Amino acid sequence: MYITENDNPRIEFLRDKTHKLTDSPGCYIMKNKTHEIIYIGKAKNLKNRVSSYFRAGQDHLPKVWKMVQNVYDYEFIVTDSEFEALVLECSLIKQYKPKYNILLKDDKGYSYIKVTNEEYPRLQAALQKEEDGARYIGPYTSSFAVRQAVTEANKVFMLPTCSRVFPRDIKKQRPCLNQHIKLCMGVCTGRISKNEYNHIVDQAVNFITSGSQDSVKRLTKEMNEAAENLEFEKAAKLRDRINAINKAAESQKIIDEKIKDMDIVAVAQNAQMACASVLMYRGGRLFDKSDHFLGEKMESSQMLEQFLMQYYSSRDKIVKEILIEEDFENREIVQQYLQQKAGHTVRLFAPQRGSLVRLTQLAKSNAAEFISNKTGRTKREVTALEELSKALGLEKPPRFIECYDISNLASTNMVAGMVVFENGRPCKKYYKRFSIKTVEEQNDYECMREVLRRRFENYFEKTDEGFSIMPDLILLDGGKGHVNAVEPMLREMGVNCPLFGLVKDSCHRTRAVATGDGEIALSKNRSAFNLATAIQNEVHRYAITYQAKKHRKNAYQLELTKVRGVGKKKAVKLLTTFKTKEALKAATTQELAKTAGVNPETAAQLKAIIDEM
Repeated sequence: MYITENDNPRIEFLRDKTHKLTDSPGCYIMKNKTHEIIYIGKAKNLKNRVSSYFRAGQDHLPKVWKMVQNVYDYEFIVTDSEFEALVLECSLIKQYKPKYNILLKDDKGYSYIKVTNEEYPRLQAALQKEEDGARYIGPYTSSFAVRQAVTEANKVFMLPTCSRVFPRDIKKQRPCLNQHIKLCMGVCTGRISKNEYNHIVDQAVNFITSGSQDSVKRLTKEMNEAAENLEFEKAAKLRDRINAINKAAESQKIIDEKIKDMDIVAVAQNAQMACASVLMYRGGRLFDKSDHFLGEKMESSQMLEQFLMQYYSSRDKIVKEILIEEDFENREIVQQYLQQKAGHTVRLFAPQRGSLVRLTQLAKSNAAEFISNKTGRTKREVTALEELSKALGLEKPPRFIECYDISNLASTNMVAGMVVFENGRPCKKYYKRFSIKTVEEQNDYECMREVLRRRFENYFEKTDEGFSIMPDLILLDGGKGHVNAVEPMLREMGVNCPLFGLVKDSCHRTRAVATGDGEIALSKNRSAFNLATAIQNEVHRYAITYQAKKHRKNAYQLELTKVRGVGKKKAVKLLTTFKTKEALKAATTQELAKTAGVNPETAAQLKAIIDEM
């Protein structure tokens, strides 16, 4: 069944919103006209999955079609992996019990984690329940996520995944490669008893259903008991299993039993808007998310302070711990206000390291995704501009960035390129090329001064629409010498735009940002570093392409002037008229004579030289 505007008048709005959605994994939350949650799902790629509901011509099953009919809007929560999205989806469905999740539970598209009914049970992914005596955990809405969870559990607990049947095939063949590389405990060797194996399977099921912390507690208790009973080999195996679980859970942010009740708050902004995201943990699980636009932009810590005051002043209950991405001047005052309103102790703090920092990064990632969804910009672009702004000490993320590079061959064909990035993306309609006019010998500083002077003379005289925008940031391909050469001239012209250089290493790769008296390293700001590198590579490509084109044109011009009776002006006219080498070669003798204004004999000589070029 196909969904149309007659079925859902909001379908065009939903399609447009989904077009801007992130490619990251996460959960999506469908709501009806009264903002009631009617369906919760998860996806490895949010954009691909959510767009499948609203795509024109998409054939839906009747139950799905009915659900899409009632979707008025949706929200989403970004996660770091599909496994985390799976865990979050289960938590949200358990909390909200959406109507269509319940109706669709028996749909064959749902998946289960299956514990087979055998003497030596296996953990498997199953698409539907069967009457085979096996134990089924689920249902889950993603077969891929179920496979991922089963694979992780089999790996951590070293369960067999081969086709051998136990106990029939015990000691019948050599152990496979998995046993040698410690991905399988080696049941086929006969050294694992049936009771021991089944106990390990129970541990694996507990790992999937209860989370890593609970599994670690149980296994630690067993390990200590084994050590007390002098069963050191068993204790060592349990120790290795605990280490494997801890390694698998290092980046897990959806379930953490150490985090009982906590809010995590972070702010992201671009050149137009700012957004705050609140991740709510309750009972050790990510419970909900709330996104808010903050209106006019201001300094990030000030925005955070004002948001905390406004957000919690309207809340009936305030948690005891609130995690923030950065400290701010009036934190203790805000904390005192929250404590008075809540009637209990409230801790407001910014972590400096460890797992809690990763939680603030997750909150910031969600805020950035919310902005990118509204503006059509990616989370990476939003994050890069914000990082660059903070690293360079700018008041706000730059919307328009201009970058300049000089290119020449010794003192010939000296040119410059200007590229413009708008909101972190190349804006080619504003690119400009310059032929150096006042500098006769190679001098990058003087060339750069000429180019910037001409650019802002055009800005003040308003002679070219392409120069009509005052940039928020100017970057020069060069070090502090370039900055010191250009900055005083710009100040004299009344241009107060922030100015920095882009410094390259010996391998011609971006290394740092230059100021007038030093350098700013961007190595700790990966997104900002990648953006600066992209800008520097683009301006270099643009300038050197123009320089090569001009060099070829001058070479052609020089060749044409070898013909007697053809001077510089006639050569330029020929190149201007025919524009490309191919067009020039395709021209007839009569066309060459007419264009250059020469006699047939001279035109024939021109034709001969052009054919050899």
